[in-house]
Amino acid sequence: MALALALHQQGIASEIFDARARGAVTQDKRILALSHGSRQILERLGVWHGIPATAIDAIHISQRGRLGRTKLTARDEGVPALGHVLNAGDLAATLDAAVAKAGIAFHEQQKVGTGDTAQYALTAWAEGAVVDDPATVRDYDQLAVLCTATTHEPHHHTAWERFTPDGPLALLPYGKDHVSAGPPQGDMRPPCGGQRAEIASVGGQKGNQYAVVFTCGSADATQLAAEDDAGFLARLQNQFGTRLTFTAAGPRVSYALGLRYRAQVVAERQVWIGNAAQTLHPVAGQGFNLALRDIMELADTLTDAADPGTTALLARYAARRRLDRQATIRFTDGLARLFSNDFPPFAHARGATLLGLDLLPPLRHFVARRMMFGARAW
Repeated sequence: MALALALHQQGIASEIFDARARGAVTQDKRILALSHGSRQILERLGVWHGIPATAIDAIHISQRGRLGRTKLTARDEGVPALGHVLNAGDLAATLDAAVAKAGIAFHEQQKVGTGDTAQYALTAWAEGAVVDDPATVRDYDQLAVLCTATTHEPHHHTAWERFTPDGPLALLPYGKDHVSAGPPQGDMRPPCGGQRAEIASVGGQKGNQYAVVFTCGSADATQLAAEDDAGFLARLQNQFGTRLTFTAAGPRVSYALGLRYRAQVVAERQVWIGNAAQTLHPVAGQGFNLALRDIMELADTLTDAADPGTTALLARYAARRRLDRQATIRFTDGLARLFSNDFPPFAHARGATLLGLDLLPPLRHFVARRMMFGARAW
């Protein structure tokens, strides 16, 4: 839907085909972490305003039981917020309403095969997982347990990334305090300055809820899934440490984690974006943000093209996306593998890296800008 809206803005007609019923995606209960750059993209598409979203003002990064930590802040980066946390179903409902308003054709409950696309100048595979031609398939032997958790302390719009030998533990502020999305701004450039996002407190309460991504080894997953709330909270508290006190946890779902990505994202009159092109480890929350950057680059590349499906045009798109795509894949894969073990030399190196980020503002700035904007940060 986001791609169709981006194409529509450029005057390019498109139709959406979905194997599911049209409203199915709006029932998605997953929670997304969108970077500030992704907010700018959604503003440009005219769909940001009105989506309930919790601002991330700071990200605290550390490793359990080891020295070394760093903190990224919106103030240091001159942006209103480093990112926002929102419900995937809320975003989908807003996109769906915008698609309907734009008059974009939506064919529901129609599964499409390669033989069904001959009548179109270009087919964009934009949903589902990588199912063919994967250049890399890596099983991390990990599962991600997703839930919400309540803490005694307010979140103060701080996200936590805690690396443990079992895998990363991420806590995203999500709850009572929401950022007011404000009117669309349209400017896609990374701002040189900014102000704090306007905060609207719902019901006069402080937000003390987090979206949790709890990574564990596959061998440990069965036991973790069988835990009652008290047992799960004890495990969560042990993994995170004592900076927060967990008091309640919501329903839990789990997903196997792996890396899959296509060697080529274009072929004759075909292009793959998002999860259809690459499925990433959730560490650092880069998957959907990368997909939105794919979308905007594709729409910009196809603007004013007499034939949007030519080999030269698609090759140009693939070349433009190569640096950002490969860098993001390597970044998340490296974090998932290098930060998920307790081998002492690696642990000391991780601590030194985090300390270096904390002591060297230019390096910290580089990491923050890449996480927010991908390769276009520079």
